[in-house]
Amino acid sequence: MAMMRRILFGLKPATWKSRNQEIHILKWRNALDLRPRPYLLMLLQRWLPRNIDKFSPLFIRVFSTKRKGIYKTAAVKQKQIKKEVEIKQRMTVSELAEAMDKDTDHVYEALLHTSMDTDELDDDFVLDEKWIKDIIKKSGMKFRWAKLTEEKVKENKDAVKRPPADPALLVSRSPVVTIMGHVDHGKTSLLDSLRKTQVAAMEAGGITQHIGAFLVHLSSGEKITFLDTPGHAAFSAMRARGANVTDVVILVVAADDGVMKQTVESIQHAKKSNVPIILAINKCDKPEADPENVKKELLAYDVICEEYGGDVQSINISAIKGDNLMALAEATVALSEVLELKADCTGPVEAIIIECRNDKGKGPVTTAIIQRGTLRKGCVLVAGKSWAKVRLMFDENNKTMNAAGPSTPVEIVGWKELPSAGDEILEVESEQRAREVLDWRSYVEAQEKIKQDFEVIETKQKEHLEAYKKERESYISLNWRQRKSAMYRANKHLMANRPKEKREMDNFTLPIIIKGDVDGSVEAILNILDSYDVNEQCNLQVIHFGVGDISENDIVSAETFSGLVYGFNVNANKVIQQMATKKGIKIKLYNVIYQLIDDLKDELIAKLPPVLEENTIGEASVLAIFHVTVGKKEVPVAGCRVHKGQMQRKMKFMLIRDGHILWRGFLTSLKHLKDDVPVVKTGMECGLSLDNDIDIKLGDEIICYEEKEVQQSISWDPGF
Repeated sequence: MAMMRRILFGLKPATWKSRNQEIHILKWRNALDLRPRPYLLMLLQRWLPRNIDKFSPLFIRVFSTKRKGIYKTAAVKQKQIKKEVEIKQRMTVSELAEAMDKDTDHVYEALLHTSMDTDELDDDFVLDEKWIKDIIKKSGMKFRWAKLTEEKVKENKDAVKRPPADPALLVSRSPVVTIMGHVDHGKTSLLDSLRKTQVAAMEAGGITQHIGAFLVHLSSGEKITFLDTPGHAAFSAMRARGANVTDVVILVVAADDGVMKQTVESIQHAKKSNVPIILAINKCDKPEADPENVKKELLAYDVICEEYGGDVQSINISAIKGDNLMALAEATVALSEVLELKADCTGPVEAIIIECRNDKGKGPVTTAIIQRGTLRKGCVLVAGKSWAKVRLMFDENNKTMNAAGPSTPVEIVGWKELPSAGDEILEVESEQRAREVLDWRSYVEAQEKIKQDFEVIETKQKEHLEAYKKERESYISLNWRQRKSAMYRANKHLMANRPKEKREMDNFTLPIIIKGDVDGSVEAILNILDSYDVNEQCNLQVIHFGVGDISENDIVSAETFSGLVYGFNVNANKVIQQMATKKGIKIKLYNVIYQLIDDLKDELIAKLPPVLEENTIGEASVLAIFHVTVGKKEVPVAGCRVHKGQMQRKMKFMLIRDGHILWRGFLTSLKHLKDDVPVVKTGMECGLSLDNDIDIKLGDEIICYEEKEVQQSISWDPGF
């Protein structure tokens, strides 16, 4: 108490006033938690100056104690820190989602009420800077620009052909001859007779489905490299490839069949490649053979034989009996001498790939024709985006070779990956140099793809912007509430049809996997599938294709997409077949290409929903109208005469007036005279009432029909 008195009387009156003013500024909630001490309140009248308010906050705060646990101050909310997203000028949907640590659906939702057409979006769609900023802003985040890294201009490190060789270094080489013509005109049989083999007998369906390269030794000592190309319509790319690497084309035409579609195509390939043609008229041993008619037909395609004043040699042959084959070989050698075929056998190798395949024991194998240089074991080669260090070389009889010069067909083993048929082979100095070449080619391909993607994106965005402007014009007369409501109604369906969900909801899609024995076979199948143009009926998706036997990865991919696996001239071992059966995946293996395509068409048709087909059973004309009372209701009855077929009570009916269908449904009654009948036949009269209250007039037609579900057919024509 003594201490308290000293504190109170130690303060001057002016100090009490100033402290009193400061206390009044305090919030009252900070003063109400104070409890006055009762024994100190007695000091109010005895010790305090008169000009001090005895109940001021100052007095209460000084002479009071805090109530424990009565009042707790609210926790101060910390300021929310916005997440910072690092952006670039252009980003894909998936890249932006990853940078924001969100899924792609979040990005689609942010773009819903904008001019962006979300129906066209997918994860690889490239967004402009404007959309990137807008999405980040709507997501409650902020952005920062990624640091720009100056990309150095890459030096061109591609491998290129050597300049033309010195004529003094050139030596004579054997001709490369391509045998071309229509399917089943005897091309492979001709080659069999020339090299005394039975290739044609071993081919599936009796037709060639690969391009083959063979070196034939003639009895005169001459060598000729023959390329046997498929004649089937599906193998156009193979025929074109054969014409591009050849010196002479032997055009085989059957004397009993004449000029056909693939004959004309072979002529076009030869002329486009500026290659001379020798005409071999085959099957001249048949009674119905007419070689002269073939020569006349070819005049229409600018193939003029020597007998008609042209420069095309023609030889009548029989491949099966071996008639006149030596004359054909001599004509080929004579033409090659006129062409003066020469090549450089020195320096790095240059070659062209004819065919590719995956071999179980050898790995990736390519069949190539050497065009320049001499290929030996240990050479480092590049082709397309693959490279090889030659481990083994084989001829067409699977015998090992130590060296292969110009015009020699050779199988090359040692590729790291399988290149593509038609790729150019170039020899390089080392493995390191080969990797540099592949890195450069991959870089160039990536840059071209980016450029093409940007062009497509810019075109689409211009279209979307124009559509958005037109849409906005329709909202000009509306206030902001009406505008928001109209935009919501227009866009609310987009959330239910995001790209991910659309793929899952689409029942009319057939995903397939294509596996072939060689690269050319897969190429031929894909070329046929490129002609598929009825995606509105059923969407055909090739989810994977490759060379080699069917593998476990193929089954897993097919299961993921609920698809089929097609194999052409390949196998699926028992383990793979059991795995496919367990997962419910169909594996379909074929050796003939048109059988594979026919099966594919059947699978596409099976995906289509059945359609209802109406078959007319009977027709009747309304001759009179009656009204019958049923209970308390008056029901109209049409008096009719059946003039075609019959009217069946349980079938469906339609009412037609002036060519327009006014009603479809069932009858409530069908009577002949006064009897209920199930059927009324042609020429009979009947009374019938409909299940709907509709105005029937004289002259109306009533048709009795049945509906049947009929399987749709696919309108795709693969061209054969």
